[in-house]
Amino acid sequence: MQIIEIEDGGVIICQGFDAERKKIDAKLLGIFAKGDWVLVFLNSAREVITKKQAEQIHNALMAVSLVMQDHEANVDHLFADLVNREPRLPKHLRRS
Repeated sequence: MQIIEIEDGGVIICQGFDAERKKIDAKLLGIFAKGDWVLVFLNSAREVITKKQAEQIHNALMAVSLVMQDHEANVDHLFADLVNREPRLPKHLRRS
């Protein structure tokens, strides 16, 4: 979700891609500003993320929702960054 307003007491007003606005607890965040994107779980902001990360998370959640409705749904378009490429190991597991 994107921070659109900052209130007193560690509360922020955020808006998701669906334009829904929610009051979110921001006490777990370090430094943040209006316009930042945050990862939200159970109405609590967990970390500041990039817009690209927010879009990827949104797309993955949409894919899960589509597949739950129709197990044969095509969701490749929601994983454009992953389709047609070989899997990569995380940096810490790669050989030097």
